[in-house]
Amino acid sequence: MSDKYKSLSEPDFFWKNFRLGTELQISGTLIYNALYFLDTIEYIHHEEDIFELLYNLAIGIERLQKITIILLEHSESINQLDFEKSLITHNHLILHEIINKIQSIKLGKVHFKFLSLLRDFYTSYRYERFNKKSINKPNFDKKAFQEFLVNELQLETSKDDEALYPYKKEEWIENNKRLKKFIGKTIGTIVNSLYEIIGDRARKLGTYTYDIRYGSKAFKIFMAKEFTFEIENNFKKEIIVSLLSKEGMNDEFKKYIQTLEPINLDEYNSSYYIQYLMNSITNYSRISEYQYLIEEKEIPKDRINDIEHIGTGQYFDFDFEDDEISK
Repeated sequence: MSDKYKSLSEPDFFWKNFRLGTELQISGTLIYNALYFLDTIEYIHHEEDIFELLYNLAIGIERLQKITIILLEHSESINQLDFEKSLITHNHLILHEIINKIQSIKLGKVHFKFLSLLRDFYTSYRYERFNKKSINKPNFDKKAFQEFLVNELQLETSKDDEALYPYKKEEWIENNKRLKKFIGKTIGTIVNSLYEIIGDRARKLGTYTYDIRYGSKAFKIFMAKEFTFEIENNFKKEIIVSLLSKEGMNDEFKKYIQTLEPINLDEYNSSYYIQYLMNSITNYSRISEYQYLIEEKEIPKDRINDIEHIGTGQYFDFDFEDDEISK
């Protein structure tokens, strides 16, 4: 048996079991945050949106790669300081090669292109705008990500339809279901391959590095292996249908909500208000109507007391008569 699989010393076990276990949770959280943010934006266009997406993915996947390397390569017989220095890199392709030399990972061309994009973003692009000479260059992170999407998804560009699109189509890429699934699948292949190695090596070492807190962001990534938010969005829609339907949920809490007098929302149709419930980030401007009603004192001061329990997930016994329910 290899020295790597002999009983670990207490410090080594603590490091690989607890510290790396925490790092795994952090990695999953960062990847989740990136994909959740991707789910909320309408177009792949704004520099700050692309930066947030790539930043979280670059760090999340890098940390996942380094956890994998430690479990694969480290033993107490090697020089600890030299080993830790070898991990000081943000080059995702170099980290991949280190892993691949020990245990083969089957990735396709698209995955290497994406790892290359993350490497270039984190090592170069993320600080490019701090240089004055950047004014003479395009935003590299935006340009690189959009070109990646155009090439891999074979999207139309302004050259294909200049008459109908006075702006460059490749600079306003619609963030549709196809794009989200493509990014999710690409990331999922990389992440699942690394997590599988982590689980296998941890079990051989006798650690529980792979253990993920149930219900956490990392749980969705590593255990549920879900890399889009399609199921969550569909469930939200079903909840709305059930709440509004006479044939849907009919518990005491719903009856309580029905006793509340609705405020006067009339700037948009109902579909737009539901869109705000589904995604309050990109639809923030719609809250101005609510702010106006507050400023004009059209909402009673004690209204907060009436609605504060909605959405808390707690159950309350409300004392009211059935004839108080709005019909």
